[in-house]
Amino acid sequence: MNIKNIKTKKYFLSLAVAAFTLTGCNRENIMELTPHNQISEEVAFSSKENIILSVNGMYQAAAIGQYNNANPSSAGRGYPFGAAYFQQNDMRGEDMVNTASFYAITYTGTWDPSGALNTVYYWVDTYRLVNRANLVIEGVTKAIQSGVIPEAEGNDYIGQALFFRAFSHYELLNFFARPYKHTADASHLGVPYRLKASNSLPTIEENASLPRGTVAANYTQLLADLDKAETLMTSKAARSAKNAIVYATKEAAIALKTRVYLSKADYPKVIEEANKLNGLYTLTADPNTPFANNYGNTESIFSLENSATNNPSVNGALASQYNGRALIAISPVIWNQPSWLATDKRRGANLVKTVMTAGTPTQPSQPSFLLSNKYKDTSTLTDASPLLRYAEVLLNRAEAKARLGDATYLADLNSVRNRSLTNPATEQYVAFTTPAAAVNAVLLERRIEFLAEGLRWNTIHRLQQDALTPAVGIPAKYRNGQNPTYADYQIGTPYVYKTTDVPAIPYADHKYVWPIPTLETSANPVLAAQQNPGY
Repeated sequence: MNIKNIKTKKYFLSLAVAAFTLTGCNRENIMELTPHNQISEEVAFSSKENIILSVNGMYQAAAIGQYNNANPSSAGRGYPFGAAYFQQNDMRGEDMVNTASFYAITYTGTWDPSGALNTVYYWVDTYRLVNRANLVIEGVTKAIQSGVIPEAEGNDYIGQALFFRAFSHYELLNFFARPYKHTADASHLGVPYRLKASNSLPTIEENASLPRGTVAANYTQLLADLDKAETLMTSKAARSAKNAIVYATKEAAIALKTRVYLSKADYPKVIEEANKLNGLYTLTADPNTPFANNYGNTESIFSLENSATNNPSVNGALASQYNGRALIAISPVIWNQPSWLATDKRRGANLVKTVMTAGTPTQPSQPSFLLSNKYKDTSTLTDASPLLRYAEVLLNRAEAKARLGDATYLADLNSVRNRSLTNPATEQYVAFTTPAAAVNAVLLERRIEFLAEGLRWNTIHRLQQDALTPAVGIPAKYRNGQNPTYADYQIGTPYVYKTTDVPAIPYADHKYVWPIPTLETSANPVLAAQQNPGY
């Protein structure tokens, strides 16, 4: 059943207490739990139709968000899993360039707890989504018990909510906490893991005073959520081709677990989870197909849907930010990597757009800089937000195998790389002589394959304490706030950093992690005492 086919402006009905999903609200000003423009939670889950609307609202919260408390329909920025997810993760890395002011704070590492709205609302809207998910879990559970909805259908919705709850907390950990391997037992501070909906004064108060759990405890809970989501959700085989992509499935939970276990450095579990997807997905023959046909291909595992009438707008949509408005460009840092073959299809016009300068009667137009062309619909902004692709599962498994000395890593690595090569028989990788060399090859392939897909920071973050291929803090980046110079794009010649470029930030620097927003710490003295050091 296509649950998004129910058309209604009640899409934003919010489930009774959406106004209280921020623990930073002044709790003394709460006058009632059912504002006049919302419906009660009992009504929201009193019928199958309303349950479907509530689940759709959860997806809306994931795809668009409510930036700076504005109306999502007019000022969405794609928080937390729409465009903002891609941009924030890319801007923390070195392979994309911030050309304007939108993500300058993230790009240069100059955030503070109160003024950096892009970081503040990463926290705010992610916890809004967590509350939506918890409302669905609790509301649908009651609806099953009262016979409003069949158990199997209700469990599917609960599984989708668990998926979003786990994904949300995992994403918060990547920005507001040190990586899993920061301490030997991951006993350092993570984030508050919210398991209850803010739908009554007691639960509002409870969520408003939750402390940060340890990273180890956070991972244990989010993996438990994903395990349960896997058992409850419908398989992609039970859905239409499009719905198997735009709704979370048991396969999406499995794919996300391969990413989470990789962050945890639990390599046998990465392989175990990835093996569950054998035969269920295939890479498309061309690397452009998942983007040219992003709602109907054999590789996309989970993507958030956008339409002409429902998207994060020109201030947040992927095609607007990465392509049409040219706010994020491809960096010479990755473009010039010698191991990225000049003939690789991922350098071609289908996936990379060359911006030309305007010509004059005496001077023809000239190449200026490069943009990602993965997100193609710059007019109606209908490109999906690709969160999980099978290519990632294969590279996750390849890395895990390479680290464990399993020579079959090469098949996974080459399966992703070879489809982009002119002559795979002669250009494919052969066995590397050391595990470090093999892992570095996988890591470079990740940078190339997922360029402009928001995965770069995830990799940098998890490698900080790595014994084999360590990252060292936040990398140096091409200069901020200007389009790259085309002369700096030199395939095969490593980019040489200049004094005008953005310097690296050491791992020991407090700016490596984001501060917990002031709106949160001002309302929660427990979190205020647990603020990240240096802020």
